Amino acid sequence: MSIIALYPGTFDPVHYGHIDITRRAAALWPKVIVAVYDRPSKNLLFTTEERVALFAEAVKDLPNVEVKAYAGLTVEFAREVGAKVMVRGLRAITDFEYEFQIALTNKQLAPDIEFAALMTSQEHTFLSASILKEVALLGGDTSAMCPPHVSEALRRMAKARGYTGSAKIKRI
Repeated sequence: MSIIALYPGTFDPVHYGHIDITRRAAALWPKVIVAVYDRPSKNLLFTTEERVALFAEAVKDLPNVEVKAYAGLTVEFAREVGAKVMVRGLRAITDFEYEFQIALTNKQLAPDIEFAALMTSQEHTFLSASILKEVALLGGDTSAMCPPHVSEALRRMAKARGYTGSAKIKRI
């Protein structure tokens, strides 16, 4: 029996930090399912379908990785797909505190599912989807933060939402 690892998140959008964690998880477990959460309590830039497609394109070279959308409790989805371990990435001590609380909650809900935290590679520790979106919407260069297809999707989204990227001075 091969172990399935679940890497859940919003991934709005996927960036190199997420991809780093996925690649490293794929080297540790025979199968990794990237679980894109359908209904987070966040303001999303991309639809669930777009987020799944962007992530799937980013990891298409990893044969043991599958990207799926889900709704509801993460531990219930983990059980549904047969996952025995939940993978999360940690950037800083503030991530640890939050992830530790989530891990303990998930352990209470599903004692049969283990939790594994992978430290984000040093070059990605500053990166978050929120930072990536802000840089993109303000017309900044995101090429060092995410794959080209994600940068292009962000440019299209910024244009569709009327962001020009030009700085404006507001007079008081």
